Amino acid sequence: MNNDTITKSQLAAYKPTTAYVGTSWAVMLVGVLAYLLGLWNAQSMLLNEKGYYIAVLALGLYSAISLQKTLRDRSEGIPTTNMYYFISWAALGLSIALIALGLMNAGSLSLSEKGFYMMAFTMSLFAAVTIQKNTRDEAQIRTLTASSTGIDNDSSAKISHQTPREPEAGKSLFGAVKSRMESGE
Repeated sequence: MNNDTITKSQLAAYKPTTAYVGTSWAVMLVGVLAYLLGLWNAQSMLLNEKGYYIAVLALGLYSAISLQKTLRDRSEGIPTTNMYYFISWAALGLSIALIALGLMNAGSLSLSEKGFYMMAFTMSLFAAVTIQKNTRDEAQIRTLTASSTGIDNDSSAKISHQTPREPEAGKSLFGAVKSRMESGE
């Protein structure tokens, strides 16, 4: 095998480990549950305030996942609109601003409670992005290793070297391998 081929086992090496995937889900579960449990037990908060914080968490989680997906699409050469890209950034920025402003103006919460909510919020956002990345990595590896197009009997795909003028320049490993396999090169 030369440097221009990649085997299915080499592709599988890019798959996130079970421990990493499990840890990401555990962090997400702990972050969201801690946040919601904190809201449930907040005696001094009105119901509408609790609703505000739940809505901010939902906006933050969705916008973080959406932004990560858009950034990944762009890095792999998948077309995305600038409008959606900027909306994703704006929604994430808005959710962070809303949680920060809400906590700064929450006179009934102690400083440690405010820190707890901010920590659970950021932990949940990070975990959501990581879960989305892991899910996409696993799906792409399944697609590339299951594809019979462009893979010969020794289970390897030919990948030629690329120059910056080629359309694949800047694509991730997955984008480059998939486009080569689809074109039959």
